[in-house]
Amino acid sequence: MAGGIDQAPFRSGLRERYRPMSEINVTPFVDVMLVLLVVFMVTAPLLTVGVPIDLPKTAAPTLEGQDEPLEITVDAEGVIYLQETATELDELVPRLLAITGRKPDTRLFVRGDAAIPYGYVMQVMGTITVAGFTRVALITDSQAAISAQSRGGTGASKKN
Repeated sequence: MAGGIDQAPFRSGLRERYRPMSEINVTPFVDVMLVLLVVFMVTAPLLTVGVPIDLPKTAAPTLEGQDEPLEITVDAEGVIYLQETATELDELVPRLLAITGRKPDTRLFVRGDAAIPYGYVMQVMGTITVAGFTRVALITDSQAAISAQSRGGTGASKKN
């Protein structure tokens, strides 16, 4: 009996001395978030890099789409790229049909370098539309044209 009386104050003293910690340590969470932020800041610009070309400038508004389109690019030397793979004009349609699963309603974007003749870009677009693809659009660099107009650079002429 005496042993039970001696242990009671000891147990209550333990409860007072060793309380559970009620604060959350967020330092590891902040460290992980900062590392992820740096990783995404470094990798995000690399995700949009494709075939480097100088797009023509325009002030047309951008079109919003729900599906991810296929990109056909014609660079300054006249080389045609399907996404990032170089291809010949006569191989373009069979590759498009294989990639899209013969779905003519697949969205296609054609990017042409500003230095390439307009007729060659139209020949590429004509080849695509003759194959039955109906959702073909041209990509231009609209942000550069808008900023050039606001600075008074080469843009649409204003009438007084």
